[in-house]
Formats: sequence, structure tokens, C-alpha cells
Amino acid sequence: MTTALALDAQTAAGVGRAIDALAGRRIAVLTGAGVSTDSGIPDYRGKGAPTRTPMTAQQFLSSDVARGRYWVGSHLGWRAFAASRPNGGHDALAVLERAGVVTGVVTQNVDGLHLRAGSSRVVELHGTMRRVLCTHCGQVFDRRDLAERIERDNPWIAVPDAVELGPDGDVLPASSDGFVIPSCSICEGVLKPDVVFFGEYIPLVRFREAEQVLASSDALLIAGSSLVVNSGIRLLERARRRRLPIVIVNRGETRGDARATVKVDAGTTEVLRSFADALTASSGALPGPR
Repeated sequence: MTTALALDAQTAAGVGRAIDALAGRRIAVLTGAGVSTDSGIPDYRGKGAPTRTPMTAQQFLSSDVARGRYWVGSHLGWRAFAASRPNGGHDALAVLERAGVVTGVVTQNVDGLHLRAGSSRVVELHGTMRRVLCTHCGQVFDRRDLAERIERDNPWIAVPDAVELGPDGDVLPASSDGFVIPSCSICEGVLKPDVVFFGEYIPLVRFREAEQVLASSDALLIAGSSLVVNSGIRLLERARRRRLPIVIVNRGETRGDARATVKVDAGTTEVLRSFADALTASSGALPGPR
């Protein structure tokens, strides 16, 4: 059981309505960057979010200069990104899954924090920074091993102890001049992190897995996502067409607010912990597995 944080009156009222909408139901969860901000990873569009000019897949694959810039920035942020820890919101969702309340977590995040918190059914829609793929032969590499190779091939790189991370775990590099770009140790092909870049589509099989999580559920909880990315809206629409309760927890407006049964405008950590306390207490009333 988690320990809920004190909530202001308005948030507490919204949480109460959300719990009423979710109680006694099996819940599919969709999470976005807002779930990880309390773990020290900034979000994309929230208040104070850094200005971003994301690299597209086409830029990354077609330009040595772009790839060099990407790998330097990503490497400089990797140590801090990999060291981030699950927060109370991640923990609360894992508690709800173990209680049989949450059927699975579909996440737009690439940080792996849901898995580290103990959630077992996690669909990483946009991939993961834990792996690197060869775009030619398909070989898969552990990111930790690649980081060691980058530092061996570029001994001049000094990774700072404290960095200001971007939402994807990168930092803005001062320069990538002279950087030795890592290539596949099997075929010397282009290496790419196992994430969906701007300009790429989510693999169909992965979206089907997300749909299966929703199909086995009686409600949809969206936490920490502004729903700007179409994959989130597609899942919301599927829930709406089935007339499922839809609860959104996010600071600020989202594209789905008008379609939500309940919208709680608050941080995800304190709200998800409150959900865990209330919904695990009533989990014995849930119907059997479908």
C-alpha cells in the first residue's frame, strides 16, 4: 500500500470523482512524460519545458553530422538518464497491477521506469533507450555496452556529474567535432537507438499490444500526457467508442479533456498514489479475468 500525499480541496474533489468512475473496474493505463518529471526527467510541453528541435529519423539516417551530434548529446546525458529512479506514481501503478486492478501500462516514455518499478505488463509504444539496433543486420546491443565503446573510442569525452537532461535523456552538446560515431560491430551498419524518432511510425505489432491491454479493460486512465501524439488519441477514441470511463490526470490542458469522464488537473505522483490507496482497498469486488 502506498501513502497518499495531502491534496488541496479542488484536487481532492477531482480525485474522489475519478475514484468513483474507476472503482470496481479493470483499468488500462496510458502514461506520458509527465509521469517521469518527479524522477528528474523533464517533459516535452509542460510549464518550463525546454525548447526542443527534435531530430527526425530522416536526418539521423542520412547525415553523419546529425548522427554525430545525436550520439554526443545522448551519451552525455545517458548516465544521468539511466540513473533516474521510479517515483511514487510509477510505484502506485505497479501496486495496482499486483492487486489486479490495472491490466497493463501503455507508455509513451522511453525511460523504462515502469518496468523498474515492478509493472510487468508494459507496452513501450515509442521504444526504449535500453537497446540499440543495427539498421542493416538487425543486431541488438545493450546501451550500457555501447556507452563503454563510445568512451573507449572517444577518450576525450568528459561526462559531467550533473547535467540538465532533455526529455529524451540527452543534453545539448557543445560540439561533435572529432567524434567517432559508433557502428555495428557485426556488419559496420548504422546504429540507431530502439526508439521511434519523429518521422517514424509506431510498429503495428506494438500498437496492437496496446489495443489488447485496452480490450481487456473496463476503463482507461491517462496520466501525464497532453495527448498531442496521435497514438494516445487513438487509444482514447477506442475507449470512448466502447463508452468506457476515461480519467485524465495531467497538469494543464490535453487534447482529450472534452472526452474525459473526469479530468484531474494535478501532478501524477500524488494523484496516482491516492488512486492506489483507494482502489486496492476495493479490488476484491473486481470481476474475474476475461
